[in-house]
Amino acid sequence: MKKFGIIITLIVLASVNVTAQTINWVTLEEAVELQQKNPKKIMMDAYTNWCGPCKLLDKRTFQNKDVADYVNEHYYAVKFNAEGNDEITFNERTFTNPNYDPAKANKRNSQHQLASYFRIRSYPTIVFLGENRELITAVIGFKTPQQLELYLKMFKEDDHKSLSTQEEFDEYYTAFKPEFQQ
Repeated sequence: MKKFGIIITLIVLASVNVTAQTINWVTLEEAVELQQKNPKKIMMDAYTNWCGPCKLLDKRTFQNKDVADYVNEHYYAVKFNAEGNDEITFNERTFTNPNYDPAKANKRNSQHQLASYFRIRSYPTIVFLGENRELITAVIGFKTPQQLELYLKMFKEDDHKSLSTQEEFDEYYTAFKPEFQQ
């Protein structure tokens, strides 16, 4: 009986820990609606089903407790399958994937119109949008928690607005001291 109680306690503690490391993903439409009530920037993960680095980003970065906690507090997080078949309304336009092939659901498929709208060319790409849904930038490729931390904090604090040259960004990057744990 004692062993059963210990096992139950461990399961509960493990589930609490997993919950604390989960990003609260919403649709783009939900994020825009939430922005109207409580303005925050949007972080959109543009992925595909076949993309290995996308899966690593999910497993190694988005499940990191520091990343999840920071994103949940300061951003609306959106998961977007850039080759998916969802109909998405954004900025009074409806985006679809008219050439979507269901037979290729887990393989390379045609690109969603919203991915083209944001000029996404490779995966993963993390798109950052401001409180008024304006594009801040798209960050291409897998990022570790510490690499993503730089962008999360820079955009949250609007530090990017004062960085007008590559040299200024390089100085910012060099001076940045990551705090997120690996």
